[in-house]
Amino acid sequence: MAVRDVEQCDVYEPHEDIILAITSNMPDEDELYDLAELFKVFGDSTRIRILFALFESSSCVCDLAETLNMTQSAISHQLKILKQSRLIKSRREGRQVIYSLADDHVRTIIDQGREHIEE
Repeated sequence: MAVRDVEQCDVYEPHEDIILAITSNMPDEDELYDLAELFKVFGDSTRIRILFALFESSSCVCDLAETLNMTQSAISHQLKILKQSRLIKSRREGRQVIYSLADDHVRTIIDQGREHIEE
């Protein structure tokens, strides 16, 4: 999209009160970076599929691989990313590692995204 395809003001007149309101509430650069990184994690359909599977039930890698018709290696790779982003957690049960959602925020983020695309 070319710049001229976006509507712009006819005159350049910054509004100091609006600028102040925005800048005083803007998170710092580190927080903005972390937020952007979190949303990148949601940018992969395989990771979204894993999260949907974990909405239904805590699962081991074997169950996720069978459910999603993927290799255990591919699932493990995505689980590592989800865990590093603190979207999922794991616990050991005997010889298996069981994965689950880290908290209800994950479901809320996905639900709000679905509502947005269905509007």
